[in-house]
Amino acid sequence: MGSLDLKKQMRLKRKKRVRKKLKGTQERPRLSVFRSAEHIYAQIIDDTSGRTLVAASSLERETREKTDFENKTAIARYVGKLIGERAVENGLKKIVFDRNGFLYHGRVKAVSEGARESGLDF
Repeated sequence: MGSLDLKKQMRLKRKKRVRKKLKGTQERPRLSVFRSAEHIYAQIIDDTSGRTLVAASSLERETREKTDFENKTAIARYVGKLIGERAVENGLKKIVFDRNGFLYHGRVKAVSEGARESGLDF
């Protein structure tokens, strides 16, 4: 159990280091990604007002009803496409990507690729 605590501490340390530099503004809001062992969550945040503008996750009915995913990475890419489409609908094109302390590979990378495919620029 101790190694899990260390793993989480290291992620939070990376998160702090990255968040010092990243700030979501009204012109360029922040796309924050969180992944748990089973699910993936993404939200676009305006840090100046402290509001979540757009959100998507693997827990949504729309995602759960689609059953043709072969693995969790495919679900993450779909969530990225969803959040990208929703952001473009709300007039957001340019964003800042916040990986939330997670390493940029696997499901986190899949979310960003899906968002780029939907037309987001970062």
